[in-house]
Amino acid sequence: MSDAQSPTDFDPVEPNTGHDFEPVDVFPDSNDFDLRPGADSCFKCSVCDTNCPVAEVDDDFPGPKFQGPEQWRLKQTDDDYEIDDSVMSCSNCMRCDNACPSGVPLSQMHNTARGEYVEEQMDKLSIEYVRNRILANYRTSATIASKVPGLANWGMNFGPARWLMEKTLGVTKEREFPEFASETFREWWTARGGADASRRNAQESRERMGLDRNADKKVAYFHGCYSNYNSPNVGQAMVRVFEHYGYEVVAPEQKCSGTPMFANGMLKDARRHAEVNVSSMSDLVDQGYDAIASCTSCSMALRQEYPELFDIEGIEKVASNTFESLEYLRIHEDIQEDIQETDVSGELAEEFAYHAPCHARNQGLERQSVELFRDLDGVGIEDVGESCSGISGTYGWKEEKYEKSMEIGEEMFEHMEHAEGDVGMTECPTCASQMEHGTGYEIRHPLELLEAALVK
Repeated sequence: MSDAQSPTDFDPVEPNTGHDFEPVDVFPDSNDFDLRPGADSCFKCSVCDTNCPVAEVDDDFPGPKFQGPEQWRLKQTDDDYEIDDSVMSCSNCMRCDNACPSGVPLSQMHNTARGEYVEEQMDKLSIEYVRNRILANYRTSATIASKVPGLANWGMNFGPARWLMEKTLGVTKEREFPEFASETFREWWTARGGADASRRNAQESRERMGLDRNADKKVAYFHGCYSNYNSPNVGQAMVRVFEHYGYEVVAPEQKCSGTPMFANGMLKDARRHAEVNVSSMSDLVDQGYDAIASCTSCSMALRQEYPELFDIEGIEKVASNTFESLEYLRIHEDIQEDIQETDVSGELAEEFAYHAPCHARNQGLERQSVELFRDLDGVGIEDVGESCSGISGTYGWKEEKYEKSMEIGEEMFEHMEHAEGDVGMTECPTCASQMEHGTGYEIRHPLELLEAALVK
């Protein structure tokens, strides 16, 4: 009998393994976010590590590559693996996202890992947890302090009180607490007449510009915590500038953007706030409004971190219709030409040392203020470099991180001191506090200069 005619037990349809076959379940089913595609895109070039400001000054910090894809892989393959506590040393500056040539979602991985660490491994009775929760929920403290701003400003910056907070909670005594405004932005907004007053002002501006009085120009302002409680002048400038261009402004119900909560692994807190913000903003987007933020960390949260971390109805719609304030005007108005035809005199006729926040860089906005104001008569503006300010929200307020935050910011301080002017400028309120702390300079927001130039 030939080989072709030999009987055989082989059946090409049925695997002849000799035993029942069960495929290896490498990545078990999970309700968690599947970060595998991002982890597989990492080819360990370490560019993220070399761009991490924390890794540069902290020899014990393993860097974004470990905190992201490497730790994620360990978590998937080892049932007993616990998140390394070094994840709490990440400042959430997100410069690693911007540096990665492969588009690995590093900050999403860090936020996810940090949230899991805090939820499952951190001692909820520890001083560190209590301190981090207080710092992360700044809006709660600010709401209380704003009721008695004078007393709060005195008490929070009373030397013995600051010393006591460092000894008991680990909040550094080296920093002065930001002052609370005597009138919050929301109080000013209500006393001014709210959305009705803004509509009237916008209609007058449209008539001045020769536009239809009822033109469909409207934005929803996400002012965030700091512009509400500490620097309402920024929010007021935003409203006046947008009304100058004929936009009706509304200030919807909102809570904290969640940025300090992400940085401290308080994802449940962040989700509660995000649900309010998304619900409020998505309804307005349906009515033709775009969401505008004057803080780059707030716009970053709404347009990137929310859809990365949460599954909330309307979240993608809000993310795709969120803009930083100057970014929005540069897209929709001839603002560059308007700047070239005006000038600034008086208080804001200064030479400005401009710092681009890390969260502005992640949105591709690091050069917009320099480009916008370089043709404005009466002022000068100088970019003070690409370095991180070092404070990264709550990171620089922690006693054990203070010296590191100042070491990170040293390059920026030096550039500011060698700049032509002695007034700083940035879009981020915590970067502003670090700039002031490290140099003694007064710090202004670009919207304040824009108001001085355009709103006569």
